[in-house]
Amino acid sequence: MSLSQKIRLKITRKIKYVFRDVRHGLGFYKNFYQSARGSRILVYHGVCEHDHLKFNTLFITKKTFESHLKFYKERFNVVSLDDYYQQKFSDDKFNICLTFDDGFANNHKYVLPLLEQYQVPATFFVTAIQAAGYDILWNDFLGIISKYGPAKIIFKGESYLKNRHNKYVSTISGVKLAEKLRLYGFDEKVEMMKEFSPLCPIKDYKNDEDHWRQMTTAQIKELSSSPFAIIGAHGYYHNDLAKIGINDAAEELILAKQYLENITEKSVNSIAFPYGSYNDPVIAAAKNAGYKQLLSTDFSNEADKDKTEMRERLTINPFISVNNQMYATVTGNYE
Repeated sequence: MSLSQKIRLKITRKIKYVFRDVRHGLGFYKNFYQSARGSRILVYHGVCEHDHLKFNTLFITKKTFESHLKFYKERFNVVSLDDYYQQKFSDDKFNICLTFDDGFANNHKYVLPLLEQYQVPATFFVTAIQAAGYDILWNDFLGIISKYGPAKIIFKGESYLKNRHNKYVSTISGVKLAEKLRLYGFDEKVEMMKEFSPLCPIKDYKNDEDHWRQMTTAQIKELSSSPFAIIGAHGYYHNDLAKIGINDAAEELILAKQYLENITEKSVNSIAFPYGSYNDPVIAAAKNAGYKQLLSTDFSNEADKDKTEMRERLTINPFISVNNQMYATVTGNYE
């Protein structure tokens, strides 16, 4: 697609969003939601008080999330992940299931009280990064460095420059540093964090903690004790399980499950693959580890739609209004 085509597409989409907001305000979509049937699993990540796009494009504000919950309670039927898999759906409303990836402490701080207030269930997919001695995921660390760090860095002898989106890109291959690191195991990511930690002492930026800090074991346990929260796994180190060796991936799947079950004293039956990335060997390894619910974002191939353990999810879009998000929730796309 050419640059001019991309620009036209972007403008057209914005016009659609504005037009849809106006029609929502006039009440034209009332019948649309009343007649909507079907189901969708949604995936959230971080929730913060403000400046939700500071380091990535995955966060929304607490105010927006509460607006989502109000809409869900009024128009949709919200079910737990277990009920979703068992297809315990309403015949009179569109059914949705809420999930949260990455295990941010802000999920415990902001999301849990709202779930309990509105009596809405959700599943939280958490890593075992605390067991590895870290309270931040490697990709969040890199995002902070990309925000506060210099215009140029050198890693493993290769130079990287910031692009206009604050992403470090190789001057040789044009590949982003984050994409390169996804090809490796955790050792290389530790090397990156140790090398670049002097560039950004994140502990000194207290106002940024909601954007990166992981839940403690105590917070995971408390979250698990709520009748509105279920804990699932999200890998051990937040590695891309389809890109590292399958033996390493299989070990991570087992260790992450054991870690979370030791904390919660409950069975952990679900896994959301980090980055939505998986392949057939990863699926087999996850099933062998004892996971019964395997979640991605988009299926890698058509055959996965017929696998009873696999489910797709729709990622929340932080750039659009609540009305447009709700419309996309029903249609399954952002067009």
